[in-house]
Amino acid sequence: MEFLRNLFSRTLGLGSEKPEKVLDELTLEGVSKFMLTEKCKNVVCMVGAGISTAAGIPDFRSPGTGLYANLQQYNLPYPEAIFEINYFKQNPEPFFALARELYPGQFKPTICHYFIRLLKEKGLLLRCYTQNIDTLERVAGLGQEDLVEAHGTFFTSHCTRTLCRKSYSLDWMKEKIFSSLIPKCEKCQSVVKPDIVFFGENLPSRFFSLMQSDFRDLDLLIIMGTSLQVQPFASLVSRTPTNAPRLLINKEKTGESDPFVSLMGFGCGMDFDSEKAYRDVAWIGNCDEGCLALAELLGWKKELEELVKKEHAAIDAKSRQVIGDGATASVREQRPKTSPKKESPLGGEEE
Repeated sequence: MEFLRNLFSRTLGLGSEKPEKVLDELTLEGVSKFMLTEKCKNVVCMVGAGISTAAGIPDFRSPGTGLYANLQQYNLPYPEAIFEINYFKQNPEPFFALARELYPGQFKPTICHYFIRLLKEKGLLLRCYTQNIDTLERVAGLGQEDLVEAHGTFFTSHCTRTLCRKSYSLDWMKEKIFSSLIPKCEKCQSVVKPDIVFFGENLPSRFFSLMQSDFRDLDLLIIMGTSLQVQPFASLVSRTPTNAPRLLINKEKTGESDPFVSLMGFGCGMDFDSEKAYRDVAWIGNCDEGCLALAELLGWKKELEELVKKEHAAIDAKSRQVIGDGATASVREQRPKTSPKKESPLGGEEE
């Protein structure tokens, strides 16, 4: 009974006691001050498509510019069908055509990605939970242990046949997709699908195995570039301890669900503006600008800007090398074969 009383009191705001204040002020500056104290040792990030838009990758739901608003060329029954597993099994061509446009390796990580990298280097990052399938977190320097790719990844692929499940690499899949071929398993000839989670599929087991401990142990939750509309990812927000601040960096406020919905485990229950607000902060605007603003308050701005500059230069140099190697190989293939030159009796070469 005491458990239920506490649950209702915390989730629905029942009772007269106001929760203990955890931030000096409900602003970005208040969050930065908290991050610089001994109280903040474990930061969890939850990120969505909004952190990759600055890289040139569209988000999903923005009117006019979002991915779902620009899929007419694929003649889908409805936009979300392109990521539905049953539709994919019947008609995989639209997904692979779209994959050519969005395939990893064509984009550079954004300031947001490198801000998360900086959290790791500062020893603050407990985990980054990402909805994104673009692998930019990996490109930015986060390792397997740092990440929970909640909606899967292009990094690996598997045969869709249950009795086969042969695995394939990123490079193998890339070669097939850019050859305009439907990737087929070399073992059984079934379709091979990147390990991204389609509607109708289960999330990776890693998501469920880590969320319990991560959201129990975190001191601060930073949410960036997500509408918090897709479950069960969005429900993670409500798993944070009551004394842990939650910062939203997004182009609009989100996560302010009805308390009764939150109680049932389907909402986030974030409270930015009411009289009972005590830990939730919203910074509204471009995600990269939000990260720069926070980095400046933390005294990390120069370090972040230098990291982005250095890493982007390294990516550009690698791209130029790949292009150069490709051009050299092409020239060699096109160069006409000549007969071996004969040596003249005088020691020279005959023309």
